[in-house]
Amino acid sequence: MTKILMVCLGNICRSPLAEGIMRSKLPNDTYLVDSAGTANYHIGKAPDQRSINVAKKYGLNISHLKGRQFSVSDFDAFDVIYVMDETNFKNVIALARNDEDMAKVKFVLNEVYPNQNYSVPDPYYGGDEGFENVYKMLDEACDNIAKKLNH
Repeated sequence: MTKILMVCLGNICRSPLAEGIMRSKLPNDTYLVDSAGTANYHIGKAPDQRSINVAKKYGLNISHLKGRQFSVSDFDAFDVIYVMDETNFKNVIALARNDEDMAKVKFVLNEVYPNQNYSVPDPYYGGDEGFENVYKMLDEACDNIAKKLNH
């Protein structure tokens, strides 16, 4: 089973959306998808209502997901760790124990724009349009990941 982790700051906006999108594109008997945040602000909380709403608009239900914080043990539990931005990348890499851990950490948008390390913008302080844009970015990245995995 291939295990994929999506990581953002608080685990209530971008990473739960990425988790829901990725899950919808892969068979759950051969892939496990989860999400986490680098900060502990929203542990145990549901995703932001705006993330829930945009996911629902596209036929996905992420309302049952609960925020959790990224931990060192995630390096052992997951095969690949996709981060949403440079700050997430630095925070996750700071916990890496070795080169093997570091090699698992990738920018999710590099799946669309290779080696560019573009960020998925945090829509938290913006309006609904920001969540729509984030959904579209993540949907394209997750499409590319799913195509690669199911080649």
